[in-house]
Amino acid sequence: MLAGFQNVTFEFGARAIVEDATWHIQPGERIGLIGYNGTGKSTLLKLLVGQYQPSSGTVERSRTTSMGYLHQDLLSFDTEESILQVALGAFERVLQLEKEIEELGHELERTGDEKTLHEYSDRLHEMDTLDGYSIHYKTEEVLQGLGFANADLHRPYKEFSGGWRMRVLLAKMILQQPDLLLLDEPTNHLDLPSIEWLEKYLLHYQGSVVIVSHDKYFLNRMVTKIVEVYQQQLHIYTGNYDYFEKEKAIRVEMQQKAYENQQDYIRQNERLVERFRAKASKAAMAQSIMKKLDKLDRIEEAGIERPDIRINFRVDKQPGKVLVELHNVSKAFGDNVIIENSSIEIDRGDKIALIGANGKGKSTLLRIIAGVEQFSQGERKWGHNVEESFYAQHQLEALNLNNTILDEMKECGSQMTELELRGLLGCFLFSGDESDKKIRILSGGEKARVALAKVIVSKANFLMLDEPTNHLDMHSCDLLIESLNRYQGSIILVSHDRYFVAKTANKIWEIVDHEIKEFKGGYEEWVAWKERMAKQELENKKPEKKPETVKQADNKQKQAAPPPPPPPVAKQQQPGMAIDKEKKKELQRVQRQFQQVEEQIAKLNLRKTELEASLADPSVYSDKTKFLEAENGYKKADLELTGLNKQYEQLFEKIMELES
Repeated sequence: MLAGFQNVTFEFGARAIVEDATWHIQPGERIGLIGYNGTGKSTLLKLLVGQYQPSSGTVERSRTTSMGYLHQDLLSFDTEESILQVALGAFERVLQLEKEIEELGHELERTGDEKTLHEYSDRLHEMDTLDGYSIHYKTEEVLQGLGFANADLHRPYKEFSGGWRMRVLLAKMILQQPDLLLLDEPTNHLDLPSIEWLEKYLLHYQGSVVIVSHDKYFLNRMVTKIVEVYQQQLHIYTGNYDYFEKEKAIRVEMQQKAYENQQDYIRQNERLVERFRAKASKAAMAQSIMKKLDKLDRIEEAGIERPDIRINFRVDKQPGKVLVELHNVSKAFGDNVIIENSSIEIDRGDKIALIGANGKGKSTLLRIIAGVEQFSQGERKWGHNVEESFYAQHQLEALNLNNTILDEMKECGSQMTELELRGLLGCFLFSGDESDKKIRILSGGEKARVALAKVIVSKANFLMLDEPTNHLDMHSCDLLIESLNRYQGSIILVSHDRYFVAKTANKIWEIVDHEIKEFKGGYEEWVAWKERMAKQELENKKPEKKPETVKQADNKQKQAAPPPPPPPVAKQQQPGMAIDKEKKKELQRVQRQFQQVEEQIAKLNLRKTELEASLADPSVYSDKTKFLEAENGYKKADLELTGLNKQYEQLFEKIMELES
């Protein structure tokens, strides 16, 4: 075990973050740490690294375990050094050796001393052992993977914005290769190519990784275990995010059934107490029942921690068929050309995702469409009856600092009641009295959520959204997806959240060679199309070498003497017959396997039915051991069934293939 919690309770004042939590991190694990905003995910990481101490229980850390912790507070770090030098800081010992080798080399030239020669040789050997000669190459490779151009590597760190600084610190942490890597929202400041590079890198990472993220695609590809912070408990699921969602639904359903059954049991016993309490002969029995109820380990109701409030858009006017047109538009910042002679239009009903690497001009194009960015040539035309609303980081400046959050929402003219507005603000993580906070005291992320909520309540029929999910948790992101799917207007959005894009967009725009390329289809279709195109391009390159190869082979064949005719074969089994016989044997083997799996599935289904029946028995819930035994048995049977059903389908397909 590298690190973990043993019966840990941690409290902030009167508020408990976790109670009696146990969690062990093993070597080679890739874990997703999830939960609603404010449930304490970042706090748990700080407990692991020792920044906080538990109220009770123990935080276990192996003495030999090295940890790397990437978090937003690191942005306070500043230096005059280049980003390459900052990232090279990961190799402290190698950099120290470089200095020592240089000093010893000068001394050796001057004195020729044998002792100095030995020291020099030792340092060279250590340098070789640490693979110190390749650190510059490794560092450049990681920085380039995270989106830095070669020309940027020698620029001072202090010249870069917060998002790019975070990438440099992530690169340094990756290069340090700690046994345990703790990453708090690592994809927040990354574009799609950088996220994809990080995924590939971490999949082959030798140490363990714990990731706090709201990016479902990233978690699905990355993790093999989910730890959920929910109702002050840690719930552990072995699988990726999709598996967690399915298993959680089953767990919540089972907990709710257990709760209801236990409540029935309690009510029945309470009725007995009421009936027997007045009778002297039965008073002892009533007392005994009451003691039994007092000792009962109560099951909590499986309620949802946050209510599912529907975010509803109100569209007043129906626009014309075309909302915006760009004709031969060009835009450049000095020598950096963004788009050149590009023409495109947005039609009614379009839900467009503008995607690609950072620096390609996605946000610039969005601002051009919104009319807040000037372009050097071309024409931009609005359609008929278009009422637009634009969400971007600069919208934060338009908020009235003297207003409360609720007052700011009231001024939007949405005609929503105060109760409805408070409900909507709850979706954007302003629950209860938080909606009465003044705008001036809000953090940047909180202001961004207020600005997004204002866009939602506007009656616009055309929304332009720049990174709308950056400051939302998964639950709020899901609510936003649902509302955008119900939205009757048109949308163009910029986002690096692939799950969000996949669930909302029906068209993909990409800036390629300073031109806007349109793909009519969703994100997953676009990814599949890109893969097909890349494969086709690779195959098209292969035939170029063939004519030469064929020609050489023909020449060799002409030079070689003709081969002797094969000897006559008498009464030998034909090759086709042998193949048929092998195929028949294989078919029989697969059919036997298929039958065995079919029998196992039938047995497991019977076992699952028995477990369901025991779970419906109220007496099971009066005994915690029996309940846990039944619950674990049910989960195990369900997991085994999933695996067997998959195997069943594979064997069936194999039989069909062999029989054809």
